[in-house]
This record gives sequence, structure tokens and C-alpha cells, in this order.
Amino acid sequence: MIKYLVRRALGWLLMIAVAANVTYFLAWGFLDPRSNYVGRRPPLTPEQIDNQLIPRNLSDTVPLVQRWWTWFTDILFHWNWGVSPTGQSVNEQVAYRMWVSAELVLGATIIMAALGIWLGVYTASRQYKLGDRIGQATSILTMNINIIVAGLGVVLLAINFNDWVGTTVFYVTGSSSPGVTGFFPTIIDALQHVTLPTIALVVIGYAQYHFLQRSLLLDNIKADYVRTARAKGLTKQQAIRKHALRTSLIPVATQVAFTIPTIFTGAVLTESIFAWQGMGRYFLETINNNDINGVVAVAAFGAVLTAIGAILADIAVVVLDPRVRVS
Repeated sequence: MIKYLVRRALGWLLMIAVAANVTYFLAWGFLDPRSNYVGRRPPLTPEQIDNQLIPRNLSDTVPLVQRWWTWFTDILFHWNWGVSPTGQSVNEQVAYRMWVSAELVLGATIIMAALGIWLGVYTASRQYKLGDRIGQATSILTMNINIIVAGLGVVLLAINFNDWVGTTVFYVTGSSSPGVTGFFPTIIDALQHVTLPTIALVVIGYAQYHFLQRSLLLDNIKADYVRTARAKGLTKQQAIRKHALRTSLIPVATQVAFTIPTIFTGAVLTESIFAWQGMGRYFLETINNNDINGVVAVAAFGAVLTAIGAILADIAVVVLDPRVRVS
């Protein structure tokens, strides 16, 4: 197993390197750091703009191959992903923002996956009964709600709730409050900030796991090995838990593993609504600011998460399916 994971990790490492280099050349084809200095008052001369961009390896007057080699060697030997056109360190931005996003994304992913899987098992074991129909109708409704609508709705409810109790229970903006110290006060403050965006993400995201788990479990309930288990004396619920559920969880676990990267870099609207300075918002800012180094760093970060998701999916398959053996 360890050798297999090492081989997989090395293969993904090569793919991440290729993806980052391809993104670098593509970014230079579409983004122009020089445009950040155009239109300033008083206007800057081309020489003054070059004096700002050349030390940051962002000047188009330098040959592209030379720019790439400087960027690549800085990462390879110094783990320095460069700076933005305004001089901000990309390393510092990613190091801060990825933990801000992780605080939101990981909790929301776990909750929506657990809720969706539980609801899928519940409705599949009660096919066409009242609980199944109510669950499906609710999921169809929530999966068609836009994140902006869900976010604003949650914010309005939280504001009214705060007014009703006469104190601030839920914060509607930011990921933390300044000046909070101590272990328990920090935990409470984090929960007050993370609750609303987590609810918004869970409301619009759990339905995908619900419907996938329900359809897969219904297929496995009708399988021969489940009917054999019931013929040996197991009840329907016991046969589902001990046999059908484990097999049907494999595709769901794979989807959860591959969903994490997309949520990390795709929570642009959620982070904008709740004013979280995470990776999703940073990705939008890098494009708007023609920040080539930032765009490449975000792409590489997404590739790393995809690799982690793929490896976690492989592990989940081996754990859930005893028929699978890793050579």
C-alpha cells in the first residue's frame, strides 16, 4: 500500500509541475501586469513602469523564456512563488488564505456529505413512501437555489435572530473578530463567524450526495448478494447496513474526495457574500489585478488538492471494497 501511494504521489507531482508550467505560459498570454500602471495620475513613463516590474519578474520587455526560468528556479530552489504587480508576496497570501478557506470548506464538505449520505440511505430504504417523497422534494428545491440567494437568505435570518435575542449570536461578515484571545473565546468566535456560510454551502450542496447515494443504494438493494443475505435471515435494514451500503458508498466517497478542490477554489461567491479572505476570493482578485504569479499559485494549489483527492479516493475504495487489492 505504501509503495502504491508513493508511486501515485510521484506521478501526481509530475502532473502538478506540468500543470503549473503550462498555466504560467497561458497566464502570460492573457494577462498584462503592465496594465495595472496605466491610467495613473500623474502618469508613469514606460521606464518607470519597467523599474517596478523588472525586479518582480513581471516585465514583458524581458524575454518570456528568461522570465519563466527565473520563476521556475525561484520555486525549485527557494520555494518562492513570486510577488504580485503591487509587490505582495504570493507565498504569504496563499499561506494565509488557504487556512481561511479550509476553516469554511472542510467543515461544510463533511456536513453536506454526511447529511446527503444519511438522507440517501433513509429515502432509499423507504422508496416511494412519504419520507422518500418529502426528502426528494426538499432536495430538488434546495439544489436549485443559487448560492447568492441562499447566502442572503441566511444573512437576513441571522440579523433578525440577533435582533430578537438582543445580542450578536451570529456574525454575518468576516472569518474572525479582532482582539479575541484565549482558547475558548477564539473557538466561540470562530463558530459565530463560520456558521452562516457553512449553512449556505450545506443547503445548496447536500442534495448531490443525497440523490447519488439513493440511486446507488437502490441498485444494490436489488442485487443478488443482498437478496441472499435476506434469505439467510437478515432484515431489510440489516442487509442494507452490512452489505448494500458499503458497496454503494464507493462512488460517493470518490465524489467527495474530488469535490474538495473545486469547493476550495470555487467558493468565490460565498466568500464575497460573507467577506471571507479565502482562496476563492483571492483567485478572483489575481485575475482582476493581472497577477500572473498569483494565478499560477492558485492553479498549482488546486492541482495539489486534486492529487490529494485522488489519493484519498483510492484509499477509500480499498477500505470500502475488500475485493480491491493494491499490488
